[in-house]
Amino acid sequence: MARRSTTYIWQFVIGLGFLSGVWTATGIDPSAVIFNILGRVTEALWPNPAVQSLVIILPTILLGVTIIQAYRKGGLSGLGAVVVAYLAGLSVLVTLSTAIIFLVVAIVLAYLATNPRLVRKLAGR
Repeated sequence: MARRSTTYIWQFVIGLGFLSGVWTATGIDPSAVIFNILGRVTEALWPNPAVQSLVIILPTILLGVTIIQAYRKGGLSGLGAVVVAYLAGLSVLVTLSTAIIFLVVAIVLAYLATNPRLVRKLAGR
């Protein structure tokens, strides 16, 4: 169970939530830069419009798959943890203390989302 929690926290809470919030706050989107370069390369190699469409749609598909995986592994409370981590990333440039509080709350939520035994134990069941 501890490995599942650690993996979920690093992949989804820190990776998907917090870092996405930081990138949004700073105005830089590394995935847009990468897919822009990928689009230019594919246009040079394969000038087919179908391939171009795939490169344009690919980031949305990857985001959808990532959100579905976050839900499958953490449920609604896990997705809530990702949203709170995103808010932490957004607020990191405004007030660092608020960002840290949000991030700690997100990590606790993610830990509880991936440990149903602990939740039952805390609830007294």
